[in-house]
Amino acid sequence: MSSARVELPPHLQRYVVDQDYASYTPRDQSVWRHVMKRLQRHLEARAHPTYLRGLQETGIEVDEIPRLETMNEKLDRMGWRCVGVRGFIPPAVFTEMQARGILAIAADIRSHKTITYTPAPDIIHESAGHAPIIADAAYAAYLKSAGEVGFKAIASAEDRALFEGIRNLSVVKEDPLATPDDVEHAQARLDAAAKSVRYVSESTRASRLYWWTAEYGLVGSLEQPKLYGAGLLSSIGEAEHCLTPEVRKLPLTVECANTAYDITRMQPQLFVARDFKHLNDVLADFKHSLAYIRGGDYGLDEALRSRAVNHLVLRKRGGESTEITGEVREVHRAGKDTGPGLTASVIELVGPTMITSNGKCTEIPKRIDAVVLIGSERLPDRGRFSMRLASGVEASGYVVAGHEVVDFRVWLHGRQVPVSTWAYVAVAEAITSVAGGPADPQRWDEYFGPLDSFTAGNSETIARQRKADELPRELAALYAEVRTMRSGKKTDRKRLGQILEDSRRFGDEVLLREEIEELLSAN
Repeated sequence: MSSARVELPPHLQRYVVDQDYASYTPRDQSVWRHVMKRLQRHLEARAHPTYLRGLQETGIEVDEIPRLETMNEKLDRMGWRCVGVRGFIPPAVFTEMQARGILAIAADIRSHKTITYTPAPDIIHESAGHAPIIADAAYAAYLKSAGEVGFKAIASAEDRALFEGIRNLSVVKEDPLATPDDVEHAQARLDAAAKSVRYVSESTRASRLYWWTAEYGLVGSLEQPKLYGAGLLSSIGEAEHCLTPEVRKLPLTVECANTAYDITRMQPQLFVARDFKHLNDVLADFKHSLAYIRGGDYGLDEALRSRAVNHLVLRKRGGESTEITGEVREVHRAGKDTGPGLTASVIELVGPTMITSNGKCTEIPKRIDAVVLIGSERLPDRGRFSMRLASGVEASGYVVAGHEVVDFRVWLHGRQVPVSTWAYVAVAEAITSVAGGPADPQRWDEYFGPLDSFTAGNSETIARQRKADELPRELAALYAEVRTMRSGKKTDRKRLGQILEDSRRFGDEVLLREEIEELLSAN
């Protein structure tokens, strides 16, 4: 087990898999060599200058699929690490890892049938695409900051269904045994999930910004930009297509977060950053539009319409802060300002809930709803209470202990608010931040289970096995023999000719023929 994996908390380790280097077929190795050779030839003058240097500095070579252990040794010098994962992982997991300086690298490799472009994450995209540009300090800082922003952005309930649809389609398209009906069903599922989306969430906007920069970004001048996005650096088709006049080049601004993308096809337009400092400037502008920075009514509205678990940062009397995690169900407003950027006076959260301080769990209330009252008053430690808050709220009940209240009643401007009569009750002067997901993901995971139904290594593993089974043993042996000659630098021209002849029984094995011709031309 890699040290990077051990350093991750358990709620993230669930998504990590061993690379299982021995399971790469000889044809997989040929896919890697074919793509990397073509990319390096094409990118030498077209990629950002950091690219070629970064390949070497992150332990990535042309001749064979990289070993993640070797990459970790190199990345560690730059303040980064990497772990293996299976295909698409939930956005919140990907972004939290990235914010921690961990690259999540899809351990699988694309099929020889989708060699020029694949919608599924693979080791070519994740290692040869993302890792090299980390050698630039300004870009590495951007990548970590983008991870933090994506992690804190609020996602909607429908975002998860859309993610599952995208993941399923990418797996099906990479499965050599998938039927046209399988592909049609996967596409229809994704289309249905897309139609269910009620609004563009913060998380979606953050993913768009990430897509148009870290995945498909150009840098430099509009007339002669250089490639730095991982999707461009790892796709032969995209790398060759992106600088043609057919692709519009637009100056990068925060508005790119409002531009949708289609992961299954080449992009019709790309955004150009002036330099990597420009990326950080755009990210800073974007960050200040999000609920975790703005808080107040804006944050509550985002949480309310998300129908998902988020956490609120409550500022109490005396400046003390605490966080409450749960799903915001209702926000009752006073009709006047009740705090900075706030007109809310009563906030209801559906249980379960969690109380944290600086992101660390301090209390797990019983599985009851929570109510936040806006004001500067304090609840008694225990016993009967009745209070009137400056926000126009009146409340009464019996404090059992701490914040657990029974016989709880709330009125706003004389009208009763239908809150739960048994609730966790907190009083706060302001809502300074509202961010996506639980404030302490690890403890939430321990107590209530993961927020998603993802199982690492499930359908992707099946597709990987099918790809290996599809390669006849005899053909695999021919690939392996050629690979042995290459690594041993002992070329048997007569035997290579025989291998080429034998391979014709399996159709036109372009990759094998290319390997043989390269060895013959070198001797």
